[in-house]
Amino acid sequence: MGLFGQDDPEAVEVAGRQLECRVCGHTEFWHRRAQLNTAVMSFFDFDWANATADCQVCARCGYVHWFLLP
Repeated sequence: MGLFGQDDPEAVEVAGRQLECRVCGHTEFWHRRAQLNTAVMSFFDFDWANATADCQVCARCGYVHWFLLP
């Protein structure tokens, strides 16, 4: 089992183009989602209402590419 429970890293396409790591140029990534918490929403215990990001983690160097989900 690989990073984050995903067996093998995969190639990813963003806006019709293959994603390449900005740091090392690798083209395989593990997928993960992350909650974008804010201080105000956390203070009022509304973390569930914050935006979510789609993250692609480079399988070679670990750099995280963040994409805001609509």
